[in-house]
Amino acid sequence: MNIVVDKQPKCIATLNVEVPSADVAAKREAITSSYASQAKISGFRPGKAPKNVIQKRFGKQISEELRDALFGEACDQALEQEKLKVLDFGFPDKLDEREDGSIAFETKLILAPEFELPEYKGIEVKAPSTDITDEELGEQLENLRERLAEFEDVADRPLQNDDIAVVDFTTTLDGTPLDEAIGEKGKYLAKRENHWLPIKEGSFLPGYAEQLVGLKEGDKKDVAITLDDEFPFEDLRGKEIVLHTSVEGIKTAKLPELDDAFAEKLVPGKTLEDIKDMIRDNMSQEKTKQINELKVNQIVEHLNKVVTFELPEEIVQRETQNQANALVREGTKAGASNEEMAGNQEEIFNVATERALTNLRTNFLLQEIANTEKISVSDTDLLGHISKIAESRKQPIKKVIKDLQKNNQIQSIRNSMLIGQTIDFLLEQAKVTEVSQEEFEATPAE
Repeated sequence: MNIVVDKQPKCIATLNVEVPSADVAAKREAITSSYASQAKISGFRPGKAPKNVIQKRFGKQISEELRDALFGEACDQALEQEKLKVLDFGFPDKLDEREDGSIAFETKLILAPEFELPEYKGIEVKAPSTDITDEELGEQLENLRERLAEFEDVADRPLQNDDIAVVDFTTTLDGTPLDEAIGEKGKYLAKRENHWLPIKEGSFLPGYAEQLVGLKEGDKKDVAITLDDEFPFEDLRGKEIVLHTSVEGIKTAKLPELDDAFAEKLVPGKTLEDIKDMIRDNMSQEKTKQINELKVNQIVEHLNKVVTFELPEEIVQRETQNQANALVREGTKAGASNEEMAGNQEEIFNVATERALTNLRTNFLLQEIANTEKISVSDTDLLGHISKIAESRKQPIKKVIKDLQKNNQIQSIRNSMLIGQTIDFLLEQAKVTEVSQEEFEATPAE
């Protein structure tokens, strides 16, 4: 078998293959013999049908299997001979079955990018402490007190800060009901009844609650609000809406004392100190997770900054489309209309392209680090991960495995786990400098 690989820019190569007639004949004979040993043909005992009968009956299948087998062998030999890292072997093209019995074909290969790994151990990162401060613990306890608050009606005074106003309102834009002015999505703000509104700055809609201070139960007021350029609904950005408001009631929150009785309501049998320890542990776990994500972001930014390489265009296009689809879903979920998404196509494409390039470069870098460090995902770990998937789906693990195999997702899961293990390795090797939260937030990105 004669194999020639022609490497081209942007991770593309052409594989040209010539298979001598003797090799073609030997492979065809082997495949035909396999068919003959299993074929059941009327008039012949099993496995005794002549080869010419087998060729006539199964000629098309034999030829297809022959081409697949020769293509597979050529790809394997090219990998070994040229030390290639191939992402996609494509399909055999320009198939030439010659008169002398030899076969020639070519295929386009998509290659993994070639690059030299930068120094990836001891990457310097900055991160705040994972310790939970008394202030953070106190804020969490206050949130819990507010959740267990009892509300009392107030009838002898007007609304003041920190009260709860029970309001009805309808909303208009230029005198037109909001749901008529901007359509279905306007229903979110068009009308509310018995809406509990905390009288705090920025509550519900910026500038709304503050304008109700001083009103009494039964009072009515038209509250005008100009929405800023960050408002989720583009149709309303910079526009003034009017909330025709009626105060139906005033309530004040009575917070429980921070004591063992309060702890008992939260978790029977626990003291206040027990609750504090539980909260501190939970907050510490969550904070550690968040800070690790901050560290990972810095590591990824560093790696992408110190090494660049070409990426396969076809894979970039696929990943860009995936990212664009994700951005459209995010926008739709946030309330953007189809028209708004269509109007932002260029911006969506630019963001999707940048994300795609970063994701792909990062994945190739991490996979190469995993290969260098001999990081791997064992079958036991893979099975354990799939078991958790089955548990979350409340399905038998055999069914989940079958579904994953059917959708070719097993290797994808293994690769994701490999990337995760490699990130954990880089975190362990990183050189971390602890800084204050203020200093961290002031640190510019690389």
